[in-house]
Amino acid sequence: MSTAPIENLELQALQQRNRLHKNADELRAKIEATREKLRIKKQAREHFAAASVLVSLIGLGLGYGVAGLFTRR
Repeated sequence: MSTAPIENLELQALQQRNRLHKNADELRAKIEATREKLRIKKQAREHFAAASVLVSLIGLGLGYGVAGLFTRR
């Protein structure tokens, strides 16, 4: 039995291990970027004006609807 096949297998194992580590690192980075992108506080800060307008319109609509229940026509 020669040592060449064993060395080739060891080399392949090393290459596979390095690819796995690289893929795992890329996946961790993507997960971290996605978590950062989806943070609620950050999104609320970035879109504060739009969120304020939306909540105001919803409140106005609900207030108008509830007031309509108690007024006579």
